[in-house]
Amino acid sequence: MLIAQVLAQAAAIAGPVAEAPAQGVVSYGPEFFAAQQPTTALDMVNRIPGFTLDKGDAVRGFEGAAGNVLIDGQRPASKSDDLDDILKRIPASSVARIDVIRGGAPGVDMQGKTVLANIVRTRSGGAKGLVEAKDFIVHDGRHSGGLRVDASGTSDGRNWELSAQARKFIDDGAGDGPGLRTFGSGAPAQPYYIDAEGDEVQYLGTAAYETPLAGGRLRLNGRLFSEKYKSEEADQFFTRIPPAETDNFTRLTHESEVGGRFGRPLGEAADLEAIALRQTHNVDLSDRFFTGASLSDFSRSSDQTETIGRLVLKRRFGERLSFELGGEGAVNKLDSESRLAVDGAPVPLPAANVEVEEKRGEVFLKSSWRPAPRWTIDGGLRYETSTISSDGDVTLKKTLRYAKPRLTVTWAPTATTQLRLRGEREVGQLNFNDFVASANLTTTGSIYAGNPDLNPEQAWAAEVALEQRFWTSGSIVLTARHYELSDVVDRAPVFDPSGAVFDAPANIGDGSKDELKLELTLPTDKLGVARGQLKGDVRRGWTDVTDPTTHESRGISGYHPIDWNVSFSQDVPRWNMTWGVDVYGSFRERYYRFNQIEDFKLSALVRPYIEIRPRDDLNLRLELFNATQRGLRDYTATYPGPRNAGGAPDVQARDQTRTPYGAFIRLQKKFG
Repeated sequence: MLIAQVLAQAAAIAGPVAEAPAQGVVSYGPEFFAAQQPTTALDMVNRIPGFTLDKGDAVRGFEGAAGNVLIDGQRPASKSDDLDDILKRIPASSVARIDVIRGGAPGVDMQGKTVLANIVRTRSGGAKGLVEAKDFIVHDGRHSGGLRVDASGTSDGRNWELSAQARKFIDDGAGDGPGLRTFGSGAPAQPYYIDAEGDEVQYLGTAAYETPLAGGRLRLNGRLFSEKYKSEEADQFFTRIPPAETDNFTRLTHESEVGGRFGRPLGEAADLEAIALRQTHNVDLSDRFFTGASLSDFSRSSDQTETIGRLVLKRRFGERLSFELGGEGAVNKLDSESRLAVDGAPVPLPAANVEVEEKRGEVFLKSSWRPAPRWTIDGGLRYETSTISSDGDVTLKKTLRYAKPRLTVTWAPTATTQLRLRGEREVGQLNFNDFVASANLTTTGSIYAGNPDLNPEQAWAAEVALEQRFWTSGSIVLTARHYELSDVVDRAPVFDPSGAVFDAPANIGDGSKDELKLELTLPTDKLGVARGQLKGDVRRGWTDVTDPTTHESRGISGYHPIDWNVSFSQDVPRWNMTWGVDVYGSFRERYYRFNQIEDFKLSALVRPYIEIRPRDDLNLRLELFNATQRGLRDYTATYPGPRNAGGAPDVQARDQTRTPYGAFIRLQKKFG
């Protein structure tokens, strides 16, 4: 395909890191990762300097759901399959090189990203496979194990892939600790102790087959997924009769996807690509909350389907200019029913039972132009129109239209320095879960209404990024972004026919968002630690909207002001070992509802590990999960009415300081 021709120059340059500044590409061959001895493509991607994996967004349609990794020049044809799961199924021995494309290159669809990684696989025949067994032993004696089998092969130009796994997860956000309720009325405070745990069991199977067809290649893929999540909580009060509250929550999820992609060259400088897929997503959940005196019972059943068709024509004019012209159509459907009963008596809910259908179409024109060796201009224009209709508790029909221009300009004054500028009109994707009623009976004690009349959030985005590479494999990237927002999706009050008021998702007007992000990859050889790598990122953000209840300025609900992560690893080839520590940073979320403010804080998670490879085909990982036993704090202030009406709030403070921690062990055996 075209991308192979574009990247050929980079592939031909020798060395662990092959640079082609004129093409904006840096290539990493197997020798770059040799000391680490990676098992999968995911292991390799996580070690690329200056690159952070973006798995994409769980949104409607295909165009806007892309991550930042290509496989053989193409994004995965599956939409529901997680990108990290896909990379786990690619053996490291099947990777010829990984090309990191910064700013754009002719013939490469950047998917709206400024940096992409392209995994180029070898064409060697034969079958390869991996068997993985793992177990997580929690401090309280629980076990969370899993078994995974992957297999793939190539023969006569035909490729096949099979994967199956069963796995159990422990919810590390469900832990024990103290709680306290205080009351604005001056009633005595109620201290209590939280005893909570949660876990989920998942089953996943995938298959793919690729074959030559009609002068091109056809790839078919399928996925089946099933999950059961349950959590149980018993709160013991010390000064209250009755002394206990209990909550039991369960969620059953079933998903399926079938899809295909056909691509063929049209001469030497053009390609045609067609994609079709259909996926289903069915969820049944129930939440039973008993105060000792009253029982609240909430349930919801929802069935979603999405059908997508996409056609793209790609044309390149020489080595410096390329165009893409295409269109995409999608039909999304949601059928959802919600129920709430208190002590057996039904409680009306706004938008409890809804049937929503969206018919969406989009056309686009994209181009990448390299007017000079150190300059790249990547741009495009997309135009979308969608018709949304709703039946049931809320009856409506509306049509939305948006033009979405994008322009990225990249300048590389030296082989190791790059400046990237981006301007774009972004249109967010509607979340169908916002259309239906939901509940949080334990933490906030609230029922939330649905709102099928939402418009997608829009933003004019401006971005500038400066990247400097150093010491062969070091990189530092500083990025600044500004967004002018409209139709911000946040929270607002709604009323049912009886006059009862509920909190619901709503468009609350205009706003703004600013972000600064620093990313660092630091090889430690020059600092006296051989074959070590320190990698981290930190993002600081500011948001501003007008609160629909108080009409005062505030931040956007659920936005993290600060996110950060850091990891260190060191390869020790003489012992066939890698050791390190990953730290997933703390964060805070604040939610503004018409009668509540909720602050949610999660401390940092620390995960030291060691990986040992006693043989080329064996990998043993030992890990201490949640080594510092991070804490989770949830602070909710509930006012007697709207927050601007006055009155002292009731306050619930939950401090789950004993979140699950324990030892993790994983053994991988490679075949072929």
